[in-house]
Amino acid sequence: MTKLWLSIVGIGEDGLDGITAAARVVIETADILIGGERHLAMVPTKDGDQRRITWSTPLLAQADSINDHKGRRVCVLASGDPMWFGIGTTLANRVAADEIAVIPHAGAFSLAAARLLWPLDAVDCLSLHGRPLDLLSAFLHPGARLLLLTENGAAPAKIAEYLTKRGFGSASLTVLEHLGGAQENILTGTAKTWPHGPCADLNTLAVQVNDGPGLTRLAGLDDDLYLHDGNITKREIRAMTLARLSPFPGDLLWDVGAGSGSISIEWLRADRRNRAIAIENKDSRRSMIAQNAAALGVPQLEINGNAVPGALDGLPEPDAIFIGGGVTAEGLIERCWQALKPGGRLVANVVTLEGEGLLVQARQTHGGDLARFMVQRAERVGRFHGWHAMMPITQWSVIKE
Repeated sequence: MTKLWLSIVGIGEDGLDGITAAARVVIETADILIGGERHLAMVPTKDGDQRRITWSTPLLAQADSINDHKGRRVCVLASGDPMWFGIGTTLANRVAADEIAVIPHAGAFSLAAARLLWPLDAVDCLSLHGRPLDLLSAFLHPGARLLLLTENGAAPAKIAEYLTKRGFGSASLTVLEHLGGAQENILTGTAKTWPHGPCADLNTLAVQVNDGPGLTRLAGLDDDLYLHDGNITKREIRAMTLARLSPFPGDLLWDVGAGSGSISIEWLRADRRNRAIAIENKDSRRSMIAQNAAALGVPQLEINGNAVPGALDGLPEPDAIFIGGGVTAEGLIERCWQALKPGGRLVANVVTLEGEGLLVQARQTHGGDLARFMVQRAERVGRFHGWHAMMPITQWSVIKE
């Protein structure tokens, strides 16, 4: 006996004409049809007792109650491919896998790539629906190609202005309106001289970055890119620290005593699926963390302003923990160790003898490696140059078995 009760059907601008016969049957035989006003209007009203539900704001509240309809045949209409920044992902996190089926349609990204002849595997695809434009920053570099799901018809002009302010005014922009439908239309221009007014609300924006001040996604960005009060993990140490933290896509980092936020910011820049919580109880530093995160393309960084170790209570279980400050807080190291997942990585950096003593004890208890790093940078000494040594860093790194 099948448990399947929920179907999610992707539908395009061509409406029912563009879907398969099987998808049409799913729609027609559903007891409950759910979707936005635009999608529901594409499906003729049928005789019988089929119930229609229109998504409302906030959508997540309705998604959370989707299981209330279990036992009925439910069909949710979605734009294009429901698993590309779509409702399919949201509902798949709330319904058992053997109770749900997804029937995709060609999505906006696929259709845009087909029109532009762009290889989709070489394009960064992002959604800016309800998301800040600063997300773009991490993906901007000479030669980059982006496909963006925009929020509305005013978005292309705002994005053009944003790109110009960031030094990417020469970027080529293509707006693809109503892809796959009778009203399909294409508008082109450059960011600096964007010639068009408001576009259709239903649009996808293609960005070809031609030149500009791109930043590497690898760890070790220049210290001068960060606002800080001196409390920053210097770029050389930062690169080695992140190598030890070993971010994998989708991993969650606790950045304890975050200072400027440089570790958690570069953790997030490593992969857009990564997550991080910067824990910093000083107001001035939290402000700098937020500004740094926005400027470097990771405004999604979560910032926790409570003092450790209490700040750790109730946080989601981390895959990695970095302790950059507050290591001498009573019980902090042990609290972090207990929270860490099996296979998780913990790295702590200190500059004081007291902190170093705690790391020696932690290594005796939990194993791992101790290392000391000292960085010297060449600086001007009158008419000449000499080596200026920064404070040595003691680092404890360990993998929890």
